[in-house]
Amino acid sequence: MKYISTRDISTSPMGVSSAQAIKKGLAPDRGLYMPVEIPTLNNEDLEKLATLPYEKRACEILSMFLCDYDKEQLLSDCIEAYSEERFPGGAAPLVHIGDSVYSLELWHGPTCAFKDMALQIMPRLLSSALKMTGEEKKARILVATSGDTGKAALEGYKDVDGIDICVFFPVDGVSTMQKMQMTTQEGDNVRVCAVRGNFDDAQNGVKAIFADNSLSEKALSRGFFFSSANSINWGRLAPQIVYYVSAYCDLMKSGAISIGDKINVCVPTGNFGNIFAAYIAKTMGLPIDKLICASNANCVLTDFIRTGLYDRTRTFYKTMSPSMDILISSNLERLLYLLGGAEVTSDCMQKLSECGKYQAPDALMAKIRESFYGYSCNEEETAEVILNTYTEKGYLADPHTCVALGCLEKYRNDTNDTTPTVVASTASPYKFAKDVIISLGKACDSDEPGMILSTLEDLTDTTAPAPLKATLSMPVRFKEVCDPCEMSDFVFAE
Repeated sequence: MKYISTRDISTSPMGVSSAQAIKKGLAPDRGLYMPVEIPTLNNEDLEKLATLPYEKRACEILSMFLCDYDKEQLLSDCIEAYSEERFPGGAAPLVHIGDSVYSLELWHGPTCAFKDMALQIMPRLLSSALKMTGEEKKARILVATSGDTGKAALEGYKDVDGIDICVFFPVDGVSTMQKMQMTTQEGDNVRVCAVRGNFDDAQNGVKAIFADNSLSEKALSRGFFFSSANSINWGRLAPQIVYYVSAYCDLMKSGAISIGDKINVCVPTGNFGNIFAAYIAKTMGLPIDKLICASNANCVLTDFIRTGLYDRTRTFYKTMSPSMDILISSNLERLLYLLGGAEVTSDCMQKLSECGKYQAPDALMAKIRESFYGYSCNEEETAEVILNTYTEKGYLADPHTCVALGCLEKYRNDTNDTTPTVVASTASPYKFAKDVIISLGKACDSDEPGMILSTLEDLTDTTAPAPLKATLSMPVRFKEVCDPCEMSDFVFAE
């Protein structure tokens, strides 16, 4: 299995191994690595996977993409990453919330967000990749986060030998709890800095560092090289494929569906990595019919799916679902490549960089619309879904999950499609407790995180996750704030 860049328009592209792709993160031409072929799953495979626990399902799926990795070591890594200690009660449980809708709860890991599902295994994949490629220099991970990726990456990479990590987040663009989780992070190899601006400013700053050859050379002269833990790195995206396969297996085991039955998937979407992982699972042969791409008020993806025009030159909104407050959805590039080829992808990415927009070819959009629907929910609609989901179904969900639930309702109203649907539930409601409380119709004047958690506990007779409670008593370690143009200085500071 070789990996090539989404922007490589040469007639005979030179592929790299999965270990090299994971180590590098970005291709030299700034494209994203993709496997040259997608492995396949059949009914027999699914029946076998359904008998296995999550960690063994993960090993089987990952080994199909990471062919150069030792499978025995991969299994050991999966067992450690998805252990009971890290995911109490098991990883990725599926909860039926009515009307053939199933919440895939991806937030039972150490940081209470879906990013844990990938970022508990990814550091192990990268560590193995460094050994497999004979790398002697240290990897310096650069991460731009809209909230959850940062903490999950910090937790996954803390004190890992041969790796250190710098995380950047928008200074006013994350929830209070997300900020506390990052700025109190333990570990001798971690650093965190707030950026004046929004997530796209932070992400563009990281991309600029990756693209600057002089900075790469400077890093090498100091004994390290740059890599990424964002979903632009295949080592971050591949583990996300697993939980869609696992969800299908769990539906089979529960009797909700039979082998071969179609399901739909609805994903609250920002950077497009999570929903693209579902599309890869579909391409492998998992019986997924439609993928509902759910956006908040920053509905650039909804508009793209409907019109073919990707236009980031628009108003940016700060919402109660901040992990989706994104106007540049990096992983959409992988979908363009998979369905349109490298030449179309390279042209679109150049136009996006130079003009802030591009119009995808009609033939490409026709292929995309065979699988994807795009919907969005504004703030008022999201708050209403939070309230209705709790009062009518007894299910407490965070704003991101409720954006997805609201978009699914719109899709079903438009299409009358009642196919069993897996909704990716991406974060604990306690990570956004104040917004949830207000959406439930209660006043919440306090900004003190402990008081906010207690208020939601009392209001809903639920219990805040232990990792979030533990954060309340941890000292703040990181207080630095910089402009986007100063991010490279922070990266090189020791």
